[in-house]
Amino acid sequence: MPAGGALAVDRVKFSQLVTQKISEHKNIELVREKVNKIPADGICIIATGPLSAPELINSLSEKIGENYIAFFDAVAPVIAKESIDFNKAYVAGRYSQGDDYINCPLSKDEYLKFYNELVNAERALPHDFEKNLYFEGCMPIEVLADRGVDTMRYGPMKPVGLPDPKTGREPWAVVQLRQDNLEGSLYNIVGFQTGLKWGEQKRVFALIPGLENAEIMRYGVMHRNTSLNAPAVLDKYLRLKDFNNIFIAGQLTGVEGYMESTAMGLAAGINALNLLNNKELKPWPDESAIGSLIRYLNTASAKHFQPMNANLGIFPALDVKIKIKDKKLKARQIRDRAIEAAQKFWESI
Repeated sequence: MPAGGALAVDRVKFSQLVTQKISEHKNIELVREKVNKIPADGICIIATGPLSAPELINSLSEKIGENYIAFFDAVAPVIAKESIDFNKAYVAGRYSQGDDYINCPLSKDEYLKFYNELVNAERALPHDFEKNLYFEGCMPIEVLADRGVDTMRYGPMKPVGLPDPKTGREPWAVVQLRQDNLEGSLYNIVGFQTGLKWGEQKRVFALIPGLENAEIMRYGVMHRNTSLNAPAVLDKYLRLKDFNNIFIAGQLTGVEGYMESTAMGLAAGINALNLLNNKELKPWPDESAIGSLIRYLNTASAKHFQPMNANLGIFPALDVKIKIKDKKLKARQIRDRAIEAAQKFWESI
């Protein structure tokens, strides 16, 4: 669905579709019960999602030691569009590229007041909770603010390329909102993942021009994510290195995102089927999106591992003699190469 320059998923429809496909598949027997221990025999795929049960994680850690990470993720508040004051907010994309964002401009004084209230607001979790094991790509806004008064202005509140149509000038800072559902009635505050207490969210975010009377339909929350330290424990087939019959899939592999997690399930499923049928396990080509993710999981630093989503930065460099400066052209060439590599892979299996 529309989400500015990003790709977004309607969470409800996505989960309903996946559940339907699994439930109706003729070769799948769906058993809904809690699993506390990894089976001793047979081929097993573990795909527990972000909230893995402690018992199962303990069973997994018995096999791999303590080479898994538990970090804390955060989600941003979701606002009812009809409650946004468009006398102050305006619709625009950065550098006039589309109009998929709602922008709330702040003056310097408004920004400093917001900053001070934010860093001093009461949090649901202590500042040093779990040694601050946050996913860098989803940093709580208050933790980002702790790093310096201007940090947000160079991050999610960057005003560059977003002139206020009322003044024709770029404001001191901008808060952006992005469509969160297909109907366009809900918008999330971009980059405003938070662990503030709910009452504090309502109070502090009401300081943003245009959101004084915003109706928060879903408050931002912190939640525990469990992910393996993939470079230390997974091979290129998404198996545990010391247990060739145990595959890992979904977010537990160390990927981030709905499609990425589902893709790891596809890869693990194909590999498990080939193993079951005594067929050769073939690695996904690095040039493909799935292959580039698995390559990252295998080659990233185990000491500093962070979960990753699909992006052009993890694809292998193009084999060209002259550096391509046109970003769109470069992206198209990476795309075309990925499609070709994926097609050859499908033909080979």
